[in-house]
Amino acid sequence: MTREVPAQVAALPATLTGCAVAVLQTADGRAKTALSRAAAQAFRDAQAAGRPMPMGDTAPPPRPARPTRPELLSPRDVPRRRPGTPNGRIALLHAIAHIELNAVDLHWDIIARFAATPMPPGFAADWVKAADEESKHFNLMCDCLEAMGSHYGALPAHAGMWRAAEDTAGDLMGRLAVVPMVLEARGLDVTPGMIEVFRKADDGRAVAALEVIYTEEVAHVAYGSKWFHFLCGRHDLDPKDVFHDLVQRYFHGPLKPPFNDEKRAEAGLPPDFYWPLAIAD
Repeated sequence: MTREVPAQVAALPATLTGCAVAVLQTADGRAKTALSRAAAQAFRDAQAAGRPMPMGDTAPPPRPARPTRPELLSPRDVPRRRPGTPNGRIALLHAIAHIELNAVDLHWDIIARFAATPMPPGFAADWVKAADEESKHFNLMCDCLEAMGSHYGALPAHAGMWRAAEDTAGDLMGRLAVVPMVLEARGLDVTPGMIEVFRKADDGRAVAALEVIYTEEVAHVAYGSKWFHFLCGRHDLDPKDVFHDLVQRYFHGPLKPPFNDEKRAEAGLPPDFYWPLAIAD
């Protein structure tokens, strides 16, 4: 399968927002993640050399570039497949790859879209690290798909993954509440079950990849919680009340148990944040 070669890797923009927008404007998944990882490495190298990459003010596009495949469908139209079959496991890996690719864009988008909001340097550093790890996760899922004779783009995918970004485009606290603290936290709830599916199928490659994702996603949720609490403190607001208000405003529907209380707590999400927003199981 031919892949777009990310020529931008050889000449990365000089600013962090420029790098973010270059990633957002790259359509092919492998090319997008190669550029993302190169930008993250350039950011780290500049920090280590004592010459931090300037933030810049390059404005992000409303939506990231996407490849022609996968076909994007309404969630109700995405075919459901049983994970107990090889085709079902391919569909599950494909869905995860789609989530991870959107996560790459979400983390670069938060850097560029809210660049004008005064934040400590650690804010950008956290999301660069998260974007780098999500890029790794996407490639791990693609490797698993290709080992099973498939590839990203072979199946339809969820069309609504960018909705949270659009809904919170003007609200940094809303973005933090909905993306890392709700959507990514959901990954902590469901990934152990997915690991078990592939363990039962004796697919060691997928198990190892999902275990990497599970471990690293805890930190991504924690970044959201940390900076959400930071902003609440800046404005002398009660974090729990603000979280409830923002999730009800921007997240479409109740939260669904069961919750991984242990990993959520490790990421800085106490039960009184999410249980009051949940439906009965």
